[in-house]
Formats: sequence, C-alpha cells, structure tokens
Amino acid sequence: MDMKPLDGLVVLDFSQFLAGPACSLRLADLGARVIKIERPGVGDLCRQLYISNLELDGDSTLFHSINRNKQSFAADLKNPGDLARVKHLITRADVLIQNFRPGIMERLGLGYEQVRGLNPRLVYATVTGYGNEGPWRDKPGQDLLAQSLSGLTWLSGNADQGPVPIGLAIADILAGAHLAQGILACLVRRGIKGMGGLVEVSLLESVLDYQFEVLTTHLNDGGHLPQRSKINNAHAYLGAPYGIYETADGYLALAMGSVPRLGDLLGCPALLEYVDSKTWFTQRDEIKAILAEHLRTGTTERWLGILEPADVWCADVFTWPRLLAHDAFKVLNMVQHVSRANGATLTTTRCPIRIDGALLTSPVGAPKIGEHTALIAQELDL
Repeated sequence: MDMKPLDGLVVLDFSQFLAGPACSLRLADLGARVIKIERPGVGDLCRQLYISNLELDGDSTLFHSINRNKQSFAADLKNPGDLARVKHLITRADVLIQNFRPGIMERLGLGYEQVRGLNPRLVYATVTGYGNEGPWRDKPGQDLLAQSLSGLTWLSGNADQGPVPIGLAIADILAGAHLAQGILACLVRRGIKGMGGLVEVSLLESVLDYQFEVLTTHLNDGGHLPQRSKINNAHAYLGAPYGIYETADGYLALAMGSVPRLGDLLGCPALLEYVDSKTWFTQRDEIKAILAEHLRTGTTERWLGILEPADVWCADVFTWPRLLAHDAFKVLNMVQHVSRANGATLTTTRCPIRIDGALLTSPVGAPKIGEHTALIAQELDL
C-alpha cells in the first residue's frame, strides 16, 4: 500500500514485554511510526525473555516478533537531560503507550495529567495488570497470574483435571488488542473534536471480557460453576458432541450438531437413542464415550468423507507442519521475512488485517537498543 491508514501518526512506546508492544505492533502494521523508548544498555526486558531458548542477533525471537517495524530511542528517564528530550518528543507525538505499574510514570513526571499540558491532543494509553485501584493494584501483571485469577483456567481440560491455563499469553495479547481499539477510538474523536484522551485497560478486565458469554451465563443461572465434560472437553457450557476425538490414525474435531444424526451418518446405533436435545448436555459424558469408542474404529479421512458432504461441522486436527504445507495456508500469505540493517532475518507472521484488499506487511525488523536515537534527535531537533 502506498498509504496505510495510520501513516503520519507518531507513537511513543514506553511499554515492555507483551501487552503494550502487541498494541504498538498493530499500530505499526497499520502505518504508524512507533518509537520505543528504552533504557540504555538494557532496553525492553522482553529482549531477554526467551521462547525455547531461541534468539537472533542477541535478542529473543519473541522480542523480534513483537517489535518488528519499530524504531528505538535510548533514554534514561531518571536523567534530567534525557527526560527533557523525551518530554520534547511527547509534544510531537500523537500516542503514548506505557505499561509500568501504577504510579511509576507519575513519579517520573510522565503521568497523564502531567503530560497532557505538554500536548493536549495526545492519546495516552496505559495497560496494567488489575487496574489502578483495589487490593490487586500492585500485583505483578503477568499473563499466567491473570488467567489464574480470572477463572479462565477452569474452562479448559477435562473435569477430572485441575485448572488448565491456555497455552498462550492470551491475557497480554487481548489487552494489547483492546488498548489498540481504545487508541483508535480516541484518535477518531480527536479528529472530530480536537481533543486527546486517556485509554486504560488491564489484563484482568481483558480476560474477563474474553469470557463474556460464559460469565454472563454464570451471572444469570444462579451462580452455578462451570461443569467441564469428563471426556474430550472443549467447552464447559456446550453439550455433546463438541470436542476433539481420536481416530484410527489421528484426530477429528466435532462442533455443535445433532447426536442422533451423527449416529445415523456414522453407523453408530447407540447414538440414535438420544433424541431429546437436552440430554446432549445432561448426558454428554455418556454420549461422548460412545462416540469416542466408535470413532477410533475408522480413520480421520473416512469420517470426514462421510460428515463433510452431509454438512456436519467437523475438521481434521492439524499439526503446524501439516498446516504450513497445505494450500489453504499458503493462499493466505501469512508469512513474511523481516530484517535488521545488519542482515539478521526473522521469518514471522504478518498482520491479519487487509485494507482495501492489500496485505499489511513491512520488511523492517526489530531495532537494536537506541538504534535510531541519533536519527530521531536530529530530525526532531532534540
């Protein structure tokens, strides 16, 4: 694209780890100029947060993947000279993102009320672990902890298991997405009314929102706790056949559907007895046990060949190698290559959004600490 939607916008990103950088990554994908404000010599602590000990050019691949297409400005915020330069940067910025614990930015003189006088049109965005008040205010804002406190871990896994977390940094990524939504909303308002604003999200609130369907059920059904299926649980509030089942040579995912119809299609007479749809929930373990035993007698391909033509919602269960080799993945063009100036190259995913039919990609890799300090200082006369 010649012009991305956020071309011309300047974002100052003081955040570290995942939630804030995930937000600024999406803004960068959409065309904004994102400048990471990093501590000299140390930088974003995510540079040393490794996934499977993978690193590239001295930084973790996690850092590379979530900070591509950004610039880095090194500044010691406790140094008066550096702080003055950062404040001058703030006067030229459209968005400021920070995810320090509550009170830290205020002590540095960079809280919202302190900087809005420098730039009334600034959109100031902050993400915390649990909000700015309450007994959890100062708890560490970490993904697994937020998942655990939110009740989310009681929805995954079978009923005979303990709490099972989602195997991704779901709280961080959701909070980053919500922060980006709030920022974009304030930018639209600024375009209409000329005023900036304060956007606040927390990991806990984002994970609670993620559970809005099932939490709403809990709030309106007398406070009953979610009951996970003992067999192939995939959703604590859905009945049979919902789940993933082992076959003779792999796995088969089954979504919502009629149990007797499945019995008829699959040649499983025992399922024909469950004509009352209420039993698909009240007797789901019994139904799933019958289905699980039956599906193990045939291959995944055999079952798909029966169910897909009948418009039953089902799917094979792919590993990443199988997915990446499939034409359905290849046609999406989801992979891109980003590089640093020294040639260090990372293979990663692209932004999932298309604008006017165009993919949002950029070959620019994650920056070295302070890589663009001199350039930015010269350009903005700092």
